[in-house]
Amino acid sequence: MHYATAVDIIAIRFACCDRYYPCHACHEEAESHPVVVRPRTEWDAPGILCGACGTELSVTEYRAAESCPACAAEFNPGCRLHWELYFEQ
Repeated sequence: MHYATAVDIIAIRFACCDRYYPCHACHEEAESHPVVVRPRTEWDAPGILCGACGTELSVTEYRAAESCPACAAEFNPGCRLHWELYFEQ
């Protein structure tokens, strides 16, 4: 795992393959195609998986939260620094 702190608990559904990966580097290791960021038009569909409880969140819900709304597990605030790798800006 590339990011392995107690708050690195989410997985992101990549728009290019519709598969969940913990990060862009995990995607690059497992797939033979480049990453495609999730377009804004898809931000209200399920796209984030809480690794603590399995709840699926939309990108919109995830971006507005500091923790999982279902189980209160904290999300890594540092992820905001590289959202452009995952979500259309």
